[in-house]
Amino acid sequence: MLFTTEKPARKNIHVRKGDKVVVCSGPYKSSQVHEVLKVDAETGKVIVQGVNLRWKHQKRSQQNPKGGRVQIEQPIPASVVLLWSEKLGKGTRTRNQVVDGKKVRVGVKCGTRF
Repeated sequence: MLFTTEKPARKNIHVRKGDKVVVCSGPYKSSQVHEVLKVDAETGKVIVQGVNLRWKHQKRSQQNPKGGRVQIEQPIPASVVLLWSEKLGKGTRTRNQVVDGKKVRVGVKCGTRF
């Protein structure tokens, strides 16, 4: 049996940390605008503020003397989020376009640069 030490291929993710997004499918689908907190390109997942919350039970420690339960966001697939377009007032798909020698994300329907 052979073991490979190669890392999985990095995926191109259409969102970045700090982007305003809308969840377009799954149990968290809504028209509310959320912010991307973290992007993991290797797994193709993103952590979105206020989406996919789970309870984490924390033990008592010197930093947290009471312990208790804390709600934290868990990753969701990047394919279920769309960038928020102010112009359209909803999520939009994006394409990459070269403008002035730089690669820029552009909304497909609205033409907004992100």
